[in-house]
Amino acid sequence: MSVVHGGQVASIEEHPEVGHDVNWWGMIFFIASEALIFANLIAAYLYLEVRGLQLGDPQFVWLVNGEHLPWQKPIIATAILLFSSFPAIWARKSILKGNRKGLILGLIGTILLGVIFLGFQVFEYSELYSEGFTMQTKAFGSAFFTLTGFHGLHVTIGVLFLLICLIRSIRGDFTAKKHFAIEAAEMYWHFVDIVWVVVFSVVYLLPLFMIPAGH
Repeated sequence: MSVVHGGQVASIEEHPEVGHDVNWWGMIFFIASEALIFANLIAAYLYLEVRGLQLGDPQFVWLVNGEHLPWQKPIIATAILLFSSFPAIWARKSILKGNRKGLILGLIGTILLGVIFLGFQVFEYSELYSEGFTMQTKAFGSAFFTLTGFHGLHVTIGVLFLLICLIRSIRGDFTAKKHFAIEAAEMYWHFVDIVWVVVFSVVYLLPLFMIPAGH
């Protein structure tokens, strides 16, 4: 296959012998651009949250029933998502050794844990909606569902990315020297994990340590 004809395919498959090539830096640039979007969303949410807490504003402090956002189920989901990074690491290390079985098992583990995390999020949304907390619930509802939903979208994309890698792994497309797609998927997955830690801290934990004005 010529360089011109196979350039696009090779660009996501090549694994450099030394250092990082343009594909790796391209992935870093992509993740950085996504991080900037999340940074803006988190900063906006944080501003509204802190202002609401300072003013004792019920529009951005409590749910319709007067309670804070429940954190018990989200913290379990957080632990699941963070743990999912370990099989992702195992998958990459396995293919580095030419271990296709380890690669496949690692990808399956990461995908399953990612799907479980999404299941927790869907369940949480359904509970909140049943209690009357929706996108239309003042600024709080809009900001909450925008930020957490945007992250959920990224987890979904990550799961699909890993699923494609899994299918290709079963076909035997990756080798110890040709597996950049696996590295890219792992990098993206770690990114969504780290972002969620920040989102979880800002959305669920911070209000527990801040007392609204007048309380």
